[in-house]
Amino acid sequence: MSWQKKTWLGGLSLVIALGGWLVWFTWKPGALPDGFAGSNGRIEATEIDIASKHGGRLLEVLVDEGDFVEKGQLLARMDSESLLAQLRQAKAQERQAANAIQTALANVALRESEKLSAEALIAQRQAEVDVATKRHRRIAILVTRGAMTDQQLDDAFAAMQSARAAFNASQAQSHAAQAAIAAARSQVVEAESAMEASAASVARLDTEIADCLLKAPISGRVQYRISQPGEVLSPGGKVLNVVDLTDVYMTFFLPAGEAGRVALGAEARLVLDAAPQFVIPASINYVASVAQFTPKTVETHREREKLMFRIKARVDPQLLLQHAKLVKTGIPGMAYVRLDADQLWPDSLAVRVP
Repeated sequence: MSWQKKTWLGGLSLVIALGGWLVWFTWKPGALPDGFAGSNGRIEATEIDIASKHGGRLLEVLVDEGDFVEKGQLLARMDSESLLAQLRQAKAQERQAANAIQTALANVALRESEKLSAEALIAQRQAEVDVATKRHRRIAILVTRGAMTDQQLDDAFAAMQSARAAFNASQAQSHAAQAAIAAARSQVVEAESAMEASAASVARLDTEIADCLLKAPISGRVQYRISQPGEVLSPGGKVLNVVDLTDVYMTFFLPAGEAGRVALGAEARLVLDAAPQFVIPASINYVASVAQFTPKTVETHREREKLMFRIKARVDPQLLLQHAKLVKTGIPGMAYVRLDADQLWPDSLAVRVP
């Protein structure tokens, strides 16, 4: 490379560096007045891992890194063929249980009709017993008068005993019919239990099949594609990493003296290194209760000044939705917070958004 070309490239680099410094110097906030504090930080956002609930083969991934997704959007599919086969089997068992219920109910109706027949037969046998008993008594009287023979009395007695035996048999038949009814009703309960178990299996498999469709729980941007189609994942296997673009914040640290004056909900301003011309409004939504940087011993005022507390300034979600495609995490910048609510923001920190 000739010295003229090297000189030209060096001059160009100097011009670019000087231009960047001028932009930063033009837009950088001046010295902070009393009632304000500032510290450097980095833009962060809530990240959510899209993972498989059950183990299996990843069938397809429908989004790529950098894609914006809406809440409820289908992102990936797990292979569900084995679950579908189990579902068909469970539905067949459910139909079988439904038929068993109908059969058991019909059996109950049959046993109840047998019970009615047995009760009618008992009434008939009771009438026969009454007739045979009365006939036996009349013949016994006539025998004492010599109008009937002893043989006729014996025949009447035998008929009476036969009628009583038939009556007892009809009662036993009625008891058997009642027991058959109880058994048939227990079959109904058993069939209904099998029906409930089959329905529960169908519902469980429906849920597991639905879980094979990995949908976005939030609206955001796909940051990482962790797994590829064809991979076999264990339960909880991660497929995608999605950034929640409605929950973006900057984390920064302030010394104890200033952190103690920061109120939750206090106004804040964010200035990013990549876009110093913009001042982004935010609000404090977190102040750590424990210092992140603590000396081994804290005995003097100087040592206490070293205590640094973690603070988060959250950007308004409505503002984020308006500029979702411009939101990026990991960008460093400065966070400024108003410690005194009566103080007015300096002009250099007046809100300026795209």
